[in-house]
Amino acid sequence: MRASGTFKVTGFTPTALVPTPAVETGLPVGVATMEKHYEGEVTGRSSTLFTAAYDQAAATGTYVAMESFEGSLHDRRGTFNFVHSATTLGAGRESEFCVIVPSSGTGALSGITGSGGLAIDADGTHRIRFEYEID
Repeated sequence: MRASGTFKVTGFTPTALVPTPAVETGLPVGVATMEKHYEGEVTGRSSTLFTAAYDQAAATGTYVAMESFEGSLHDRRGTFNFVHSATTLGAGRESEFCVIVPSSGTGALSGITGSGGLAIDADGTHRIRFEYEID
């Protein structure tokens, strides 16, 4: 099955994380927690642990995010985790990865497996899609 929707980031809280021992690189690594709200065939909310090494001025970097989703895909309600990552080099996304974490589904989403993707439209609209199966 396929489900798609839009989402808005409703909370973004940077978190101080100092690895020991510290490693200096060309881009510092940042960590934050995020809250998102989803609408469409994907409806609900998520809590996200977000890490990135990113240069704001050049719009270049890579992120990795682990999300805990609560809501519905079509008419099936429950929870599951998914992880996603992408790299930007100024315009567009590449090396995108998105997978539903096996054995993480509950409720009517118990047994969910699959993959997906995220996109950001030119007007700033954030989109998500999942291709999934439920055993």
